[in-house]
Amino acid sequence: MNSQTVRVTKKFTFDMAHALYGYDGPCKNIHGHTYHLHVTILGKIITDANNPKHGMVVDFKDLKDIVKDKIINTFDHALVLNEHSPHKTLMKNLEEQFEKIIFLPTQPSCENLLLHFQQLISPYFSATEKLMYMKLEETPTSYAEWLLVDNEP
Repeated sequence: MNSQTVRVTKKFTFDMAHALYGYDGPCKNIHGHTYHLHVTILGKIITDANNPKHGMVVDFKDLKDIVKDKIINTFDHALVLNEHSPHKTLMKNLEEQFEKIIFLPTQPSCENLLLHFQQLISPYFSATEKLMYMKLEETPTSYAEWLLVDNEP
């Protein structure tokens, strides 16, 4: 049987708070979401019967370990803020009071979070396993998507 190209997706769920500094709506206030992150890998099914991953594109456990290590363990139950906020005293106070405060160099919008997550995990896939697609659901009706095909030269 010829090796076929298949897309494999794993879905992750985590809770996170953020605030959009300078935003002109209610999301300028600290608030939280239950996020759903979909990660899709594109690759050929391994046809070598001697390979322990025979019949797989990527082992779901390996995919889970990468995403948990690089994203979930850091961002789950964290507060994510824009490091360019002028509220330096408040930010320092938050860091002293809470364990998981993350400052990003960009606005922690759904779109920017997704791009940050893509950059965190893409180096961990081999040449035969391409990070093809990511989707970050911020609410049941709102999400951002990243596709490799949209970002290739």
